[in-house]
Amino acid sequence: MSTSLEGIRVLDLTRVLAGPYCSMILGDLGAEVIKVEAPGGSDDTRKWGPPFQEGISAYYLCANRNKKSMTVDLKSSEGKEIIHKLVKRSDVVMHNFKTGTMERLGLDYKALNEINPRIVYCSITGFGETGPYKNLPGYDFIIQAMSGLMSITGDEHSGPQKLGIAITDVLTGLYACIGIQSALLERQKSGKGQMIDLSLYDAAVSSLINIGSNYLMSGEVPERLGNQHANIVPYQTFYSSDGEMVIAVGNDRQFRSLCRLLGQPQLSEDPRFITNPDRVAHRQQLTPLLQKAFSKQSTAYWKELCDKEGVPFGPIQTINELVQDPQLQARKMFLQTDHPKAGRIKLIGSPLKLSRTPTVLSHYPPDPGEHTSEILDGLGYSEEEIKRMIHDQSI
Repeated sequence: MSTSLEGIRVLDLTRVLAGPYCSMILGDLGAEVIKVEAPGGSDDTRKWGPPFQEGISAYYLCANRNKKSMTVDLKSSEGKEIIHKLVKRSDVVMHNFKTGTMERLGLDYKALNEINPRIVYCSITGFGETGPYKNLPGYDFIIQAMSGLMSITGDEHSGPQKLGIAITDVLTGLYACIGIQSALLERQKSGKGQMIDLSLYDAAVSSLINIGSNYLMSGEVPERLGNQHANIVPYQTFYSSDGEMVIAVGNDRQFRSLCRLLGQPQLSEDPRFITNPDRVAHRQQLTPLLQKAFSKQSTAYWKELCDKEGVPFGPIQTINELVQDPQLQARKMFLQTDHPKAGRIKLIGSPLKLSRTPTVLSHYPPDPGEHTSEILDGLGYSEEEIKRMIHDQSI
């Protein structure tokens, strides 16, 4: 069965998360991804742990399947020559070096565009290739702090909180996928490549969505609401008799259904609570009434009733619970494959479900330089030349 990006070659000079996450998605969709590292391996996540499985980092495994790995010294003339040969045969080049690094290496967009005018070149940096912050390093935690995300996460008692994952890396990786595929589509008409300039900072700010829009419209700095929603009520966590759960009522009809199943139909007729704007205005009065009702029964009880009545409901699951979730099992969201060193490894699957060109798991996350000889052989280097470069530590 064919794949969506079959025939597309991606030269991936990224490391850590945002870039590798993007290139992994492209690999899932069938692109040939060549992961380039310095000799010995230079992706920091190879050493981020524990946990490790037979010396292989779980962090590295999460974002590097479906790639080939080669090692090249980008500072050497021979290394640059190898990259130039690969660029001639590639469709996409990705990097996440600090601003100015690729120019110093002679591997910037202008230089590579002269070698291959059809190349799509994606730069991922903390703050972008322009602006007063362009030379600053940008890690996810820093970006979460600066972008406003931490200022709206947590509650009045907790202080600003980061999300539990490197969300700005994930967002930027997704934007990179969108940008790269858009540029490839446009190239079919123009025959030309182009440069994509992505920053974690921009991606994080774009994710403020309604909270950012609320401020732009009202001028009011948003407060931290914890597990409550700024624009919708009730849309938050509640305690049952045996745990905590989420209710997400998105419209007035759902609110009426909720009141009925709680045995409190009069609440939906109370002038303070009839419409969502009413409920937002009287949040402090409504929430305790709902909480009192929810505390009388178990989470499982409320889930059964809410599911039956069409009221959006979710138990707060831990990771060990969700891996057993029958819905995720049915959707094949957890995969297994063999790794020559780590043995049998478990990976989170792709959420992309394409009917004719499904995603693939064709290769485990590779060791550093695992495919260097194979790739150089395909570029026309002799066995003797490859052995010499290995001896000279240029690859």
